[in-house]
Amino acid sequence: MKLFDVYPLFDVNIVRGKGCKVWDDKGQEYLDLYGGHAVISIGHSHPHYIEKVTEQVSRLGFYSNSVVNKLQVELAERLGRICGYDDYQLFLINSGAEANENALKLASFTNGRTRVLSAEKAFHGRTSLAVEVTNNPKIIAPINDNGHVTYLPLNDLPAWEAELAKGDVCAVILECIQGVGGIKLATEAFAQGLAAACKKYGAILICDEIQCGYGRSGKFFAHQWLGIRPDIITVAKGIANGFPMGGVLISPEFKPVYGQLGTTFGGNHLACAAALAVLDVFEEEHLVENAHEVGEYLIGALKDLRTEELKSKGSSHITDVRGRGLMIGIDLDIPHKDVRQPLIFQEHCFTGCAGTNILRLLPPLCLSKAEADLFIEKLKKTL
Repeated sequence: MKLFDVYPLFDVNIVRGKGCKVWDDKGQEYLDLYGGHAVISIGHSHPHYIEKVTEQVSRLGFYSNSVVNKLQVELAERLGRICGYDDYQLFLINSGAEANENALKLASFTNGRTRVLSAEKAFHGRTSLAVEVTNNPKIIAPINDNGHVTYLPLNDLPAWEAELAKGDVCAVILECIQGVGGIKLATEAFAQGLAAACKKYGAILICDEIQCGYGRSGKFFAHQWLGIRPDIITVAKGIANGFPMGGVLISPEFKPVYGQLGTTFGGNHLACAAALAVLDVFEEEHLVENAHEVGEYLIGALKDLRTEELKSKGSSHITDVRGRGLMIGIDLDIPHKDVRQPLIFQEHCFTGCAGTNILRLLPPLCLSKAEADLFIEKLKKTL
């Protein structure tokens, strides 16, 4: 058997990591400004994480959700306190797509409706409902294209209000910072107006915090910059630092019903141990605060680089820099592959991308200012 070839791969075999650096099988060191698609939150191979995961797997890796799992209870209590939603309820699954599937399913169970509003350029996952609310026809199979979704421009509040006023919208799903969509930020006025309209017309507001949440924006959740409190919040990626896990944070207004939602692997003992270790490190090393401080520093340095190039050369390949915390987009006037390729193979630095001309930075939240400076030097040489 061979692998089903759906991933365009860089010819690099990463075998080891530590903090914000990784190494390939030839011993070459790389600076990691992508964190494996925003998954690595506390840094590669953090010693506390290794200790806690090793301890747990040596005792019990898995048992089903038919018995008490006190690690789930501890995770719910600690996550609620740390993120500011201690009155919400937690449902644990295995991935971001699963989190969004269950959020949309719960919304429809609650109000009996089937129509969803999603943003243009949104990405919410690749499974059934999650892919249908993703604004990319190339990955929506005919079996997923069921006419449930209306896509609207981000920050165009009147357009969203007009659709909500029709009275048939089940849910609104929103990334407050779009990831795959190119680090586009929802505005405070839009988010607050949208939340009010959802409440007025009986629609459920779901904030997809799978990429922009879990401390990445410099607050625990990106929507917390905007002064809203959604009905449902979905999380994954950084929740367990690479161990597959997702979660749905659910308002106390929703009442659980036995059998309504379910999962085999979700919230297993090993996943919970990994997620608890992540919260330990968040608190001990102040990683949310670090994401804010170092993110602001890096955004400022990138803008300074553009200004410096404009002054010295009269032009810059950087046309815009935007983001919050350690979720940063760099617009280029050339294809991103012309920058990413030499960054990887000459400067030994990983970044992400969006569209055709945007570099996307999603480093571990432990990134230091010295490592941010090193990235600026590597990018400067490449440009």
